[in-house]
Amino acid sequence: MSRHQGHGKSSSQPKISLLGRDLRKLLSWMVDFPEEVHIEERKNRGNTQFQAMVAEEDLGKVIGRKGRTVRAIRTLLDARASLDGCKYGLEIRET
Repeated sequence: MSRHQGHGKSSSQPKISLLGRDLRKLLSWMVDFPEEVHIEERKNRGNTQFQAMVAEEDLGKVIGRKGRTVRAIRTLLDARASLDGCKYGLEIRET
């Protein structure tokens, strides 16, 4: 089943950190369209904001009932941030 052919995204992603790659892998395991998972990473004064883009059909899987799934992912990022001495944020959007 082919989706969004020619939607303008290139297959290569901008360079992201190891944590960003791990986040992309985690999200890819959760969704029906893993090829649509893209991560952008912005750093500002020791803080890193991840923007995860997933297919519209997969938003519910990533967010979860009452936001439980995305809250759990943010909790994992908070735990990692305490080890790294920084802050990580996560925003979920559709591609």
